[in-house]
Amino acid sequence: MSTQYRRILLKLSGEALMGDDSYGINQAVIGRIVSEIAEINALGVEIAIVVGGGNIFRGMKTANDGLDRVTADYMGMLATVMNALALQDAMKQAGLVPRIQSALRIDQVVEPYIRGKAIRYLSEGWVVIFAAGTGNPFFTTDTAAALRGMEMNVDIMLKATKVDGIYSSDPNIDPQATRFQKISFDDAIAKNLQVMDATALTLCRDQKLPLNVFSIFKPGALRRIIIGEDEGTFVMI
Repeated sequence: MSTQYRRILLKLSGEALMGDDSYGINQAVIGRIVSEIAEINALGVEIAIVVGGGNIFRGMKTANDGLDRVTADYMGMLATVMNALALQDAMKQAGLVPRIQSALRIDQVVEPYIRGKAIRYLSEGWVVIFAAGTGNPFFTTDTAAALRGMEMNVDIMLKATKVDGIYSSDPNIDPQATRFQKISFDDAIAKNLQVMDATALTLCRDQKLPLNVFSIFKPGALRRIIIGEDEGTFVMI
């Protein structure tokens, strides 16, 4: 089967890993996500992943509750490492070869981020999971995904969410919300559609890195994007 993209960056939110649970890691959900990843890996697609940590700890919210923002952001980075380890374990059980690289040094657990090694892993067909965001406070994992996507020279960034694309408003609140099939980065930023933070969107726009937002809970959605079918919302340059 021919594929539209050779190398991708998949952004997984922490919330996607908890499924319908109120917090934490749902192993059944992770197993299903990994099976979708394995399917496109078998097609020869090189896969890099940036994972969030909102299912365990959300730095900005906690900072608003009174905790020092820098401290809260570092705690959030550690939560992404926990999620990366859970993903790595599930991938090993599925027969994939995963490697975690962390922007924070935790050498006893994961290896540090080294661009050249990450690119070599990808070229060998291994799945590279990037943890700890950018390693700096005040930057989201969305921004980390845009940054790693550019550093890895990916063809597209895919953001996996709980909804099947970008809507004019929150479809869980507004029944009149409409889904965009395609939208430009400028319009997404101007309309403040909350698909990603403005820094991440601006990075993608300026570096001409296309983005597709889709539902990770829709079976086969990831494969359909990879083979060039219409799925989710495509954000254009």
